[in-house]
Amino acid sequence: MSAPTPADDVQHTVLTVLRASEGWLEKRGVEAPKRSAELLLGHVLGVDRLQLYLEHDRPLDEQERASMRKLLVRRGEGEPVAHLVGSWGFRSLELEVGPAVLIPRPETEELVDVALELLGDRAEASVLDLGTGSGALAIAIASERPDCRVLAVDVSQNALAVARSNAAGNQVEERVEFAHGSWWEAVEAGRTFDLVVSNPPYIDPDDPVGLADDVKRFEPPLALFAAAGDPASCYRAIAAELAARLQPGGWFVAETGLGAEEAALDAVRGAAGLEEAALREDAAGKPRFVVARRASG
Repeated sequence: MSAPTPADDVQHTVLTVLRASEGWLEKRGVEAPKRSAELLLGHVLGVDRLQLYLEHDRPLDEQERASMRKLLVRRGEGEPVAHLVGSWGFRSLELEVGPAVLIPRPETEELVDVALELLGDRAEASVLDLGTGSGALAIAIASERPDCRVLAVDVSQNALAVARSNAAGNQVEERVEFAHGSWWEAVEAGRTFDLVVSNPPYIDPDDPVGLADDVKRFEPPLALFAAAGDPASCYRAIAAELAARLQPGGWFVAETGLGAEEAALDAVRGAAGLEEAALREDAAGKPRFVVARRASG
């Protein structure tokens, strides 16, 4: 597979390279080829997407074109743009991403909205992010609610290294604490929280219906797949200690999807000491978020 290489007598500008790149990616069935081309060329030139079009007549030298061709080949083979450029936007944040962590999705941005709503005006709230990955949830909450203190947990040391880097890069490292371990094993005994958030694995590895091929090939299985035949396995592990770990009146919210919604809800409903368990829809009208509350009394 080779990337587009216009004839040497053609002037290579931002605009001509963008158009050629978009067409080449489109022929290979790449999703959103225009956006991919814009993000990749912006990365090569060190400018944002808007600046590309303000400089559409800017000529590209051979080194810049060679760098673009290498990225295009990798994108044409399905590698995510976020991995190729090394970071991804999440709400107002720029997060480092790579093979150790999931690429944050728009639905996870909505999870932050739900979390902030549940926190309400509770001052100096304590928040736990179980399975933090890139740190997206923990860092967004700490950034948008500076009065909160957040504990972010992950079983992957590599993911935690990325999350710590992201916390420092977004100037919230003093408000986010990190711990290594599987779910509650990483949390000090007796420690409780006003809010617990999570985006746990919920895809059945034996039946990954709807899972995009590039996600399956390039994103970490540890963050994607639940136990075989049991998409709610991680929700049950979390729910087992939720009531004991939430403050009275405290909330839990987690992302779900790809057919795991009802199983996730049942797992939370089956936990003692919780109430108001329900599914909430995302902006597309799909059941996406499991919420539950510890009784106030």
